[in-house]
Amino acid sequence: MRFTVLFFLLSFFSKAQFDSTIRVIMVTFHFGGDLPYGDLAQRFGPSLKAGGGFMYKTNKNWIWGIDASYLYGGNVREDVLASLKTSDGNVIDNEGYPADIRVTERGLSSRLTFGRLFKLRGRNPNSGFTANVGMGFLQHKIHIRDAQNRVAAVYKENKYGYDRLSGGLSISQFIGYYYLSENRIANFYIGIEVTQNFTKSYREYNYDTGLKDTKKRFDGMYGFKIGWILPFYKRQPDEFYYY
Repeated sequence: MRFTVLFFLLSFFSKAQFDSTIRVIMVTFHFGGDLPYGDLAQRFGPSLKAGGGFMYKTNKNWIWGIDASYLYGGNVREDVLASLKTSDGNVIDNEGYPADIRVTERGLSSRLTFGRLFKLRGRNPNSGFTANVGMGFLQHKIHIRDAQNRVAAVYKENKYGYDRLSGGLSISQFIGYYYLSENRIANFYIGIEVTQNFTKSYREYNYDTGLKDTKKRFDGMYGFKIGWILPFYKRQPDEFYYY
């Protein structure tokens, strides 16, 4: 019995050569960074993202998927609290002292993706360059945190009048490299992603301007994305070569 278990483990972790393209269900976890362009560059600076998703690769190397990301960053360029600040740039709390208010970027995105893997010459036909496109939804806002909850103007729901919550259609393009290892352990992808987001404000009006924001925005982003892949093979390759 012990010998059987040992043989199975050694066989699983041994280096194996795929002899053909195979179908794979993949759970993914990713991390990346983006630079904004278009209207988004007037509101935010560079940001980071992290998330996960599911993908399915056919034996013809077509790839379908869905993914979601949480966006965050500390560079907010639009000063939505300017009307609350004194001449020295501080927001004063209810007791007359400078408040500890932190302003950051927050966002969410989700999309369906479709693409193709182009295998390179070599022993592994399930790895290679890939290109895909996606369509889904993006939402972003200015996250306002009053560390001591001492500023009535941004207390609880009041902050919604300043947060610029916006969202809308998101379209993406990704070019990169997918690697499904022959030992089934080191599986990853890395590449460049560009998104075009067509958003609008979700708030009735902005407290600092007293006006309703009716502008249709073009919020673009471009950057890198790297992910770890956990594969679940629907069938094993026809043959393996162990050495």
